[in-house]
Amino acid sequence: MNTTQTETTTVAPFRIEIPQTDLDDLRSRLRQARFPEPLPGDGWDTGVPIATLRDVVERWAEHDWRATEARLNALPQLTTRIDGQTIHAVHVRSDAAGAIPLLLLHGWPGSFLEFEGLIGPLTDPAAHGGAAGDAFDVVIPSIPGFGFSTPLEDAGWTTKRIASAFLELMTRLGYDRFAVQGGDLGAVIAPEVARLAPERVIAVHVNGAIGGVEVDDETAAQLTPLEQDRLRRVGEFMQREIGYVAIQSTRPGLIGAMAADSPVAQLAWMYDKLQAWSHPAEASALDVLGTEFVLANASLYWLTASAGSAAYVGYALDEWGVEEADSGVPTAAIQFAHDIGIRRLAEQSNTIVRWTDVEDRGGHFAALEEPELLVDDVRDFLRAYRV
Repeated sequence: MNTTQTETTTVAPFRIEIPQTDLDDLRSRLRQARFPEPLPGDGWDTGVPIATLRDVVERWAEHDWRATEARLNALPQLTTRIDGQTIHAVHVRSDAAGAIPLLLLHGWPGSFLEFEGLIGPLTDPAAHGGAAGDAFDVVIPSIPGFGFSTPLEDAGWTTKRIASAFLELMTRLGYDRFAVQGGDLGAVIAPEVARLAPERVIAVHVNGAIGGVEVDDETAAQLTPLEQDRLRRVGEFMQREIGYVAIQSTRPGLIGAMAADSPVAQLAWMYDKLQAWSHPAEASALDVLGTEFVLANASLYWLTASAGSAAYVGYALDEWGVEEADSGVPTAAIQFAHDIGIRRLAEQSNTIVRWTDVEDRGGHFAALEEPELLVDDVRDFLRAYRV
């Protein structure tokens, strides 16, 4: 992986070049995996069922990373050094006149791979059922500590610092004004970019929750049935699933050590959330998200040994629940079936001008699960901000 650069403003082309010895080692580890006896019931309530884990591991052992690598290397990629850290990104310019620069921000346990399928529809809408006037230039960075924005070289990569780095990235790519879209951690970083430079950010679009999800009893009684259901699901999450947050936010190094030595440990840790956060819950995450994404994403984390640094940046650094100032930048949010956003809470620290509820479709990984709906919502929202 050719990521070594001097500390300048240089933006260098990047190609993924994984040594064959690394791929051979991964396949060997997968084929020699040691599994425990299933716990009683072997259900999702205790983690990934062993039968399911065995199946996904067998598929991963047969995955063709070289084909994935060749496909990704057909995309223009770059690295640059910002604030002491290597930052990786995909940057695809549209041929259409008047394209809006769009910064796309991923989350955990995802990566820049989440947006691969959106590049064509966003940069060349006319070839994908849209109008040429809805074109975007897209910039898809890997968050520090994730993927090829590794190794993580120092502490302190809060969402504000990440947002500042991405502002500098857009400057180096020649964009003075641009829009930002993100989900999960990306939905936290995107408004921060706007807060740091409201004069530069045209608009912010997020999928999933933005702002808080905690309310007092009086406010809870005023919520719509849909919002009350979202609040109920937050409560269930806090009772049944919060353990992974506690571990990643306090002991990310333990996750990093286990996941760097065992691809099956890494896969089980992340596949649990791929399954829990995709929609519908009863469908296999392989089917909902696509087998190629699941296995390529697992390979990316493994080959960059980034499970620990991703957990550290994603969960250990920021103070949760701190109310931020409103940037005044026009902001849109789309909430899919698995999402938990509540508009009146989002409006406390964001200028919400568009709110879309999709009650029966989609989950946490909108770019993979409902790409057409997501792209249409982004296009419709940003159409009003084109010059």
